[in-house]
Amino acid sequence: MKDSLTTRLHRFTVARFSPQEQFGLHLTLGVLVLLLAMAGFARIAEEVLTGAPITLLDLRLANWLHQHANDSSFLRSFLFGITQLHSTPGALGLTALAGWWLARRGARHWMLTLVSAVPGGMLLNVALKHTFVRARPHFDAPILSLTTYSFPSGHTMTATVLYGVLACYLVRHARSWQARAAIVLAACIMVLLVAGSRLYLGAHYLTDVLAAMLEGCAWLAICVTGVATLRRRQAARARRSDYS
Repeated sequence: MKDSLTTRLHRFTVARFSPQEQFGLHLTLGVLVLLLAMAGFARIAEEVLTGAPITLLDLRLANWLHQHANDSSFLRSFLFGITQLHSTPGALGLTALAGWWLARRGARHWMLTLVSAVPGGMLLNVALKHTFVRARPHFDAPILSLTTYSFPSGHTMTATVLYGVLACYLVRHARSWQARAAIVLAACIMVLLVAGSRLYLGAHYLTDVLAAMLEGCAWLAICVTGVATLRRRQAARARRSDYS
C-alpha cells in the first residue's frame, strides 16, 4: 500500500512537469504565475487601503511628474498618443487587428485566448475599480480630467494582457532564444510605455499601474492556461477516437 501511494505521488509529480500531459507543465506554470501575481496584487491593494508608506511615494511621484509634464511638448504629445491608442476603443481596435492576424495564421485557439483575455480583462478591471473606489490624482491644472476610479489602471491592465497574449504566441513559434528574448523585451517595453504615459499625464499613481500589471499577469495566466488545457484535451480526445 505504501509503495502504491509512493508510486502514485511520483506519477502525479512527473505528470505535472511533463510538457506533453493534458494537465502538465503548462498548467503548473500557469497556476504558479497566477498565485504569485495574486499575492503581489493583494499586497499592493492592502497597502493602498491602509495608507502604507508606498502611498506617500505615490503622491510625491505624481506631483513631481505633474511639475515636469510641460517640460517637453514632444514627450507629452507622444505619451498622449500612446495613452489614446490604448484607451478602450483603441485597445479593442488593436485586439480586432491582432485577432484578424491570428485568424490568417489559422491560430484558432490563440484567437480564443485573445478574445477572453482583452475584453474579459477590461470587465474585470472595471469590477476592481468599483471595489476599491480610489480617487485619481488631483491637480489644480490637470492634463487629463477623468471622473472614473484610479485603482487599478485599466490602460495598463489591457496592455499587459494584449501584448502578453501576442508575446506568448510569438515566443511559442520563435526558433531561437535570442528571438524569444527580443519578443518578451518588446512586449515589456510596450506595457511600460502605456504605464508610463498614465503616470506622466497624471491619470494614475504608481501603485495603480503596478497593481494593474499584476492583475494582467494573473488574468493572462488564467486565459492562456485555460485555452491551452482545452486544446490539449481536444487533441487527446481526437487521438483516442483515432485509436478506437
